[in-house]
Amino acid sequence: MTISKGDRLPDVKFGVMTADGPSQQTTPDVFAGKTVALFSVPGAFTPTCSAKHLPGFVEKAAELRAKGVDSIACVSVNDVFVMDAWGKDQGVGEDVVMLADGNGDFAKATGLTMDGSGFGMGIRSQRFSMLVRDGVVDILNTEEPGDFRTSSAEHMLGQL
Repeated sequence: MTISKGDRLPDVKFGVMTADGPSQQTTPDVFAGKTVALFSVPGAFTPTCSAKHLPGFVEKAAELRAKGVDSIACVSVNDVFVMDAWGKDQGVGEDVVMLADGNGDFAKATGLTMDGSGFGMGIRSQRFSMLVRDGVVDILNTEEPGDFRTSSAEHMLGQL
């Protein structure tokens, strides 16, 4: 079953890089009591993800915060080291929290998976964005495979 507007996010663990090294945060750690703009990419360092999706949220971070977003988070089925390296490469700084869904637990639990086996990527997360208020999905924008329109930061800004 695919997650929908009004559903509570599943309780999973994400990998995050800290000053002390890899750590874990749970869904409540990331979303409880906050309004979070969450977006998912099929893979770190991939063309659309690196050229448009992540940079768009970095570029629009101040505008999203001005519209009531407390935090911006990027999730991908990659390990914590890859997500950390990609965040550094993209210069996200404090603007975007990089969440590693290394085993795809979040993607599977939300029903937002895609099969990237044809590209040697295995099971990944679909490209999407969502606005989450205190752990509950308020806005959900999913993309068709190969598309990049409704999950952009610009699109989300228009919805707020």
